[in-house]
Amino acid sequence: MTMSENTENKSCVVPIGPYHPLQEEPEFFKLHVDGEKVVGIDIEIGYNHRGIEKISEAKHYDQGIFAVERICGICSTSHPFAYCNAVEDLAGIELPERARYIRTLVGELERIHSHLLWLGLAGHFLGYNTVWMWSWKYREPVLDIFEKISGNRQHYSMFKIGGVRRDILAEDIPWIEKELDALIKAVEMFKGAVMDDPVILARTKNIGVLTAKDIKDYGGVGPLARASGVDIDIRRDNPYAAYNLVDWKVQTFQGGDIFAKAVVRILETLESIKIIQQCLVRLKTVTGPIDLKIKEIPAGEGIGRHEAPRGEVFHYVRGDKTNRPTRHKIRAPSYVNVATNEKAVIGYDISDALIVLAAVDPCYCCTERVSVVDAEKGTALYTGNDLIRLSQEKTKKLKERIF
Repeated sequence: MTMSENTENKSCVVPIGPYHPLQEEPEFFKLHVDGEKVVGIDIEIGYNHRGIEKISEAKHYDQGIFAVERICGICSTSHPFAYCNAVEDLAGIELPERARYIRTLVGELERIHSHLLWLGLAGHFLGYNTVWMWSWKYREPVLDIFEKISGNRQHYSMFKIGGVRRDILAEDIPWIEKELDALIKAVEMFKGAVMDDPVILARTKNIGVLTAKDIKDYGGVGPLARASGVDIDIRRDNPYAAYNLVDWKVQTFQGGDIFAKAVVRILETLESIKIIQQCLVRLKTVTGPIDLKIKEIPAGEGIGRHEAPRGEVFHYVRGDKTNRPTRHKIRAPSYVNVATNEKAVIGYDISDALIVLAAVDPCYCCTERVSVVDAEKGTALYTGNDLIRLSQEKTKKLKERIF
């Protein structure tokens, strides 16, 4: 996918990727540079297609939750959240109140650990490893909470159609509240560091700027949009789970630079702690089932949305009254956010390019999909089975050559 216009002949290309220490997954950025300035960028995606949508259509609805949970290793609840919302929209299911609070709690814990992970990596990319080590240190208690309530530090498997799989035990709530109270002090420390540290300010202020118009032109979502003053958030704009039952505010900031993106994520972390604390208080008094034990899903179609740490996750599900979807469509936030780099990286130094690309908090595994078409005619050249066949043939040839 080529994002940039033609640049002048005097520019040269600096490749970043498809394998690079900055990127946890393969993606290819071609920086067109004039001296030290970036004057254009080509963004190539498609290195990591896993066919999750097609896999989902071969699984029954409950199995599909485990499949989409593995789309993203960091935000492993984001896709189950949106998927369950979509199937429940299709079936007209209203969640039990206790399940709504538990889902919200899990979603916000994930937001905290994702934002702290990004903050640590941002410090590392800037050469500020103190921020990296301290941020990841205080992320550990959040993963400890996940382990306590779900048995897992990642891929929590808490969601199911019509509710959740595990309850929050009353005896665990005081310990969780204590861990969150300690986390507030740590996040406030990071807030002070980001706001006041001259090194961080020098590397993030007025770098990688995206205006509100840029966000709207590219359809940017999540903290990326809110850092440019665009006041959008699915949790408020299209309420689900318990987000309309607790008190919280959408956090926005002005500037659209890397500094603003860091500030928004820190403010959102504090807001997430506030939401979780309220959910824990309600769980002390709200009783009732956590699972409706849904046995059948009717024919129809549904849409599910969730405000993941990176922005809106969108799932579309269509069913024909069997035990599996006939169509499952997924759009992750990085699919639109990565494209904003065409604006964010232009005009800045090569030394700033890596942190600008990272400021999106991209997830390329979430983003990938593939379609082989004739660009001029718009017709498909290969089917899914054709691609599988070609892959198998290539693997066979490689084995023959190696062994």
